[in-house]
Amino acid sequence: MTTTNYADAFIAVSPDSSATIGDTAPKPGSVAAIQLELLQARPYGLTSDDLLFETHARRNDLAETDRAEARAAFFAKPQACLRASTLVKKHGWGIHHDAESRIAAVAVESAEYATLKARADLKQTVGMRSKR
Repeated sequence: MTTTNYADAFIAVSPDSSATIGDTAPKPGSVAAIQLELLQARPYGLTSDDLLFETHARRNDLAETDRAEARAAFFAKPQACLRASTLVKKHGWGIHHDAESRIAAVAVESAEYATLKARADLKQTVGMRSKR
């Protein structure tokens, strides 16, 4: 099984993003909207793997009884980490991973974002660019 989890890390907004605030209304039903809804409902309650699979499960209407098998199949193939999420590429959200790999979305305009971005004890990375 592959994993997308980081520990003690911060994914900053992509360098080519034009977002100056965290967009709280991505297109309803989109991957970004589902991810943001889950992260805002449960800050530091999910890992990156949990978020990616739950988003997949919701978009594909997976029954609760089918999820264990579906999760194993989902992670049998490599998955893109949250550096590729449109939350960091387009919508103005950084992603903080704590020591237990649990995550929270942090709006680019917030004081918390600036603090996390400046922390030397966190692995610092940025979202992937949208353009080459």
